[in-house]
Amino acid sequence: MPDIALTTDIIVGFPGETEEDFQETLDVAARVKFDNAFTFLYSRRTGTPAAAMAEQIPDPVMHERFDRLLALVQDCACQQADRLVGERREVLVESVNPQDASLVTGRLDNNSIVHFPGDRSMIGKIYTVTLKESKGFYYLGER
Repeated sequence: MPDIALTTDIIVGFPGETEEDFQETLDVAARVKFDNAFTFLYSRRTGTPAAAMAEQIPDPVMHERFDRLLALVQDCACQQADRLVGERREVLVESVNPQDASLVTGRLDNNSIVHFPGDRSMIGKIYTVTLKESKGFYYLGER
């Protein structure tokens, strides 16, 4: 499946995470080149086993690691998205774009988001769209 899109969820700063552990996470993200990664900072929750663990990661360390991960993930996502620019793809229209009513928003078969000119009558239908520009996590297209 050459056009498959891979996403993941990553939590940074779980108690006991070492710099070596975090570096392994970066290495995996760099090798896989996720199309998107939902990244989160560990957050201590009262009453959970993790909240009672002794090796809590200091906030500054968590934030610094998170920033490094986010930069890598965003770079990989842009590289992955750029590979489809110029291609004609089928898009299932889901809604009118909430930021610009002259656009509709839909999804490719790999779940990527595409915005292109249209109107409410297009919702629920599939259109062939040329992906004109990648914005990293979504495309701008035209019919």
